[in-house]
Amino acid sequence: MHDFRRLARRRLPRVIFEAIEAAADDAWTRHRNTDAFATYELSGRYLVDVSNVDPSTTILGERVASPVMIAPTALNRVYHPDGELGVARAASAAGTIYSLSAAASTSIEAIGQATDTAKWFQIYVWRDRGILRDFIDRCREQRYSALCLTVDSPVLGNREIDQRNGIQVPPRLRLGGMIEAAMHPRWVQGYLRQPRIDMVNVTATAGAPGAAGAELSDLVSSQIDASVTWRDLEWMIGYWNGPFAVKGIQHPGDARQAARLGVGAIVVSNHGGRQLDGAAATIDLLPSIVDAVAPDVEVLLDSGIRRGTDVLKAIALGARACMIGRPYLYGLAAGGEAGVRRVLDLIQAEIYRDLALLGCNTLDSLDRSAIARAAIPT
Repeated sequence: MHDFRRLARRRLPRVIFEAIEAAADDAWTRHRNTDAFATYELSGRYLVDVSNVDPSTTILGERVASPVMIAPTALNRVYHPDGELGVARAASAAGTIYSLSAAASTSIEAIGQATDTAKWFQIYVWRDRGILRDFIDRCREQRYSALCLTVDSPVLGNREIDQRNGIQVPPRLRLGGMIEAAMHPRWVQGYLRQPRIDMVNVTATAGAPGAAGAELSDLVSSQIDASVTWRDLEWMIGYWNGPFAVKGIQHPGDARQAARLGVGAIVVSNHGGRQLDGAAATIDLLPSIVDAVAPDVEVLLDSGIRRGTDVLKAIALGARACMIGRPYLYGLAAGGEAGVRRVLDLIQAEIYRDLALLGCNTLDSLDRSAIARAAIPT
C-alpha cells in the first residue's frame, strides 16, 4: 500500500495528490486513524490445522470474498480516466462490494450497467428533497443493493490544503498547478482526452443547481442540508424500503438510535479525518459501538485501514467488515483499474495469510481474545 502511495505521488500533479491526502485542520485525526492500529496487538493460537482458510463473509446479506469493501470517494476520474468504472470493475473482480459516491464523476446508471455484482450508493441529504427522491428512484431502477447515508458532514470540514489549492468542480488548475501539471504529461494526456469531469449525478438531476466553476467547499456547503435530523433518516429508510447503512457514526447513542430506526449496518467512520479534526480514531471507537448494537446491526469500520492486520484487528473487535478509501485511490492513480485490482489483491492476500498465522480458519474464529491490549473493554 505504501508503494502505491509513493507511485501515486509521482504520477499526479501535487495539487491533485493533495486532494487525496487532504484532511481537516492539522490532520491529527487522519494520522491517528492509522497510528491507533499499532496500539492493538494480535495474539495467535498455534498447532491448529489452517490448511483451509476461508476469509469470506456476508455484508447486508451479500457474500463477499473478504471483509474489505470499497468506500465512496468523490470525482475519481480526476486521478485516472478509468475513474469509478475502473474501481467498480476491480471490486467486482475481487468479489466485494462497491460504493458509489453522490459526488462521483460517473453516473448511477453507468455503474449500474457496468457490473452485475452488489453495489451501494452513498447519499447526502440535499436541500431539495426532490433531488434525493430522484437519486433513490434511479438506484432502485439500477438495482443497487443498498443505500448508505453519510451523516458526519452537515458542513464541510476545514480542509485547508484544498482551500489553498482552490480545488474546483470541474477541476481547474491555477498557474502554479498548471506548471506542476506540465511535469506530469501522462496525467495531463489522460485528463484532456476524457469528457469533462463533474459531479454528474448532481448536475444530471432535474432541478439541481449547476456546479460548473464552483469551488468544492462552496458547492457542498450550498447544496447539502445542515438541518437533517433522525426524521429524515426515518423517511429515507421507508422510501428506499431496502437494505440501508449509515456512515459516520462515532457515538454508541447514535448507533442505538439508528438501530431503532431500522438500519441494517452502521459504518464507524470519521471521514478519514477530513471532517472533525480531533475526533477519535475509529478503531478506538469500534468496541463500544459494537457493544451497543451488535448482533442486531452489522458494524463496519472505515478510516485508517492500510494492512490486512488492520482489518483483522477490526474483525476481532466485532466489526463485520471494513471499508477502504485512500488505498484504492492510490492504486487508481498509479495504474487505473489494474492498480485498484492489485491493491485489493494485496490486502486480500494479507488477510488470508494473517488469518492462518492467527490460527483461524474463518473470520468467525476471531474475537477479542485475539487482541492484547489492557484498555480494551471486556
